[in-house]
Amino acid sequence: MKNSTSLTGIALQKFKRNFWGVFSFCFLLGCVLLAIFAYALAPDNSRNANQMHLSIHSKNPGFTVKMLTIPNEVEEQNPLSVFFFGKENVDTEIPVSEFSMTSEGIEIIEYTPDGSGGLQKEYPLSLFPKAAAVNQIADTYISEKKFLLGTDKYGRDLLSRMLIGIRISLAIGFVAVFISLVIGVTMGAIAGYYGGKVDTAIMWLINVTWSIPTLLLVIAITLALGKGFWQVFIAVGLTMWVEVARVVRGQVMGVKQMQYVTAARALGFNDFRIIVKHILPNSMAPVIIISAANFAGAILIESGLSFLGIGAQPPIPSWGGIIKDHYAYIILGKPFLALIPGLAIMSLVTAFMLIGNALRDAMDVRG
Repeated sequence: MKNSTSLTGIALQKFKRNFWGVFSFCFLLGCVLLAIFAYALAPDNSRNANQMHLSIHSKNPGFTVKMLTIPNEVEEQNPLSVFFFGKENVDTEIPVSEFSMTSEGIEIIEYTPDGSGGLQKEYPLSLFPKAAAVNQIADTYISEKKFLLGTDKYGRDLLSRMLIGIRISLAIGFVAVFISLVIGVTMGAIAGYYGGKVDTAIMWLINVTWSIPTLLLVIAITLALGKGFWQVFIAVGLTMWVEVARVVRGQVMGVKQMQYVTAARALGFNDFRIIVKHILPNSMAPVIIISAANFAGAILIESGLSFLGIGAQPPIPSWGGIIKDHYAYIILGKPFLALIPGLAIMSLVTAFMLIGNALRDAMDVRG
């Protein structure tokens, strides 16, 4: 196969030779697939993986328990909605240590953390519609449930919460970077192309925004917009555009002096076409690299906001929120409850930074 001689082809070939760049790209692709199929893969596919079992809270990874499911009637749910947003689960799940069949139904002893005998309860056959006889209840409605990453302090499956929480981290990155690109590229291109008073006004706005600490600005915008899922995305995006705008402005100021831009003006092309068709395509390489870093920064900011309690609100699972709920467990003998989401955040951020480094090396024309 003949090697491409275009700048894009050369950059792509250099990127392919960067082991850590390719590895990080494959890792992120896997994370995106996990986010898309989160509810299909999660052991607890209830909405927000919010099925609580307080009697089995804070259990170690690999914990196994018998679970009795008592079904409740619910309207049939759209399979597509269940796939993307989880099941509206109204079933009652009860961890049991022992059970036995009676003439009218099933008798159970509820699970207790210390192993002592729990409450003894009896449930009639009429509660189990799929069981035609008493001896079918155990086969149909009692299952052995394994929690691969253990349970959180509310007895929820930590693996399911982690899988669904990856959606928050990736979504905040995509939305924040998109908003920062739209605003930053627009403002930077206008400032760099027109110069003069327009450039002065936009640079004044950039410098004022730049001077405010990012986390403080995000908190102020979040409090102004209100706590919530989308409010955090918008707040993070509105604080990340200044760096993009400064880089685009510098690139445009250099590119607009090129001969092909002068030729475009001589041909009578309007300013919008010159900027969009001729200047920006030749100015975007540094912006792509910054976007990778901004993606990582957005994930860290969202995690910090969730840790402070003003990010994604419960019961929506967020890696930062999981750390907030369990950071005290580091000294209480259950460090995995905070370390697992912490390592996940670290891995995702590191992958984006490695991709940014690989893109920087690939697009370096001096290499």
